[in-house]
Parts: sequence; C-alpha cells; structure tokens
Amino acid sequence: RTKRRILEAAERKGALASLQTVIYDDPDHIVLGNPEGDVTLVELFDYNCGYCRSALPDLATLLAEDPNLRVILKEFPILSQCSVDAAKVGVVVARDKSVDYWQFHQKLFTGRGQVSKDTALAAAQELGLNPIEVGLAMEASDVNSVIAKSFQIADGLNVSGTPTYIIGDE
Repeated sequence: RTKRRILEAAERKGALASLQTVIYDDPDHIVLGNPEGDVTLVELFDYNCGYCRSALPDLATLLAEDPNLRVILKEFPILSQCSVDAAKVGVVVARDKSVDYWQFHQKLFTGRGQVSKDTALAAAQELGLNPIEVGLAMEASDVNSVIAKSFQIADGLNVSGTPTYIIGDE
C-alpha cells in the first residue's frame, strides 16, 4: 500500500508538472485575491457541491487574512446539467471586468436550493448584467472550452470530485 501511494504521488507530481500552464497560466481562469501573490491555491468546484458550499467561509477567511494569497477558481461542473449551465454563466460573468465575480460566486454558494441557469442568471442580473446577453454568451464555444480545460486538468490528475485543491505540487 505504501509503495502504491508513493507511486501515485509521483504520478500526480508528474501530471501537475505537465499541466502547469493550463492550471496556473490560463488567461481564462478566475483569479481572486492578489494576482501577484506568493502562494497560489487552485480550486476546482461545482456550484451544486455541498462540500464546496461548506468550504466557502474558509476560502473567504484565507483571502481576508493573507494579502499575498492568489486563488485560482476553475469551473468543474460534474454533478448535473444545472451545474454545467451555472458554470457557463460563471465563465461569462468572470470575463466581465465591470462586475465583482467574488460577489457572484458567494451569491450562488450562499443561496438556497439547487443552483441552475436561472439562479445564475438572476445573480448576474443583480450585479448589473443583462441576463439575456449573458444567456446568449454562455452558449459560445469559447465558454465550453474554458470548462473543458478544467476537465482536462481533472483527467490528467485523476480527479473526480469537488472541491479539489491544488497547492504547489500537491
């Protein structure tokens, strides 16, 4: 068992090294905290994941306590079609620099019930975005490619659940 764990750890480190660019340098990922921070925490998440929801206060605390923390969020909608639709809205919202993505993120995780396309569009509208425009933009192929990159990371690291965290080579 110990040998297997050592081998698996070595494989993960190799996979992390080969995926470094898509994990850390992707221009499409969402960055919270200090973009030039000396520590980077990557989270793959699903808006309908109860564990992701439970972890949100800890993430908020980390961001508040460490001004040198860079957090990279990766949409990884694995639980339902509602998760996929919400993730697509999230990608569109994150691209709009006129709104605060963190507010959107918190709104979806602190709301009640399942997060769906309608829930996500309503949260985007509360931030001042036009839900019709966001709804149209979420169907673009480049939005799907952002989410596909998260699945590429997950496949490469043999990850199948959320939340998944990456720090350094762990």
